[in-house]
Amino acid sequence: MNLLTRWEPFTRWNPWKEIEELQNRMAANYGREQLKRPDGEKRETVTLAEWAPLVDITEDDKEFLVKAELPDIKKEDVKVTVENGTLTIAGERKFEKEEQNKKYHRVERAYGQFTRAFTLPDTADPTRINAEFKDGMLTVHLTKAEKAQPKAVEVKVA
Repeated sequence: MNLLTRWEPFTRWNPWKEIEELQNRMAANYGREQLKRPDGEKRETVTLAEWAPLVDITEDDKEFLVKAELPDIKKEDVKVTVENGTLTIAGERKFEKEEQNKKYHRVERAYGQFTRAFTLPDTADPTRINAEFKDGMLTVHLTKAEKAQPKAVEVKVA
């Protein structure tokens, strides 16, 4: 067979279409919901990602401090537990009710349930943990065990 008789017109390569197809396949594999704009408009695929709040963990001589950003979350929608040496922060950011006369053009903030779990250090006292929630910031104080706190001992040199 002659190659010239089997010639087909070239199609223009669109890298964005390949990325969209890859994104769709990955979202399908991980069971994530996809949003698409209606036909007739430029197509843009948005995948709603699972989300987890950002956390900073610091330490000083007396305690470990865990700060988690929880914007748009109510205090009653957050649960902090300690079990088997693991600190767990769980909750849910609920999607605002969709209003009938409001048209959403883009939704990039993630919504839904989240869980963050952290192994407690051996130096933390699991019976002396408290948390506070203010202005979308959860602060968990993990007091260090007495034996873990450094003590200054003066040594006399003879």
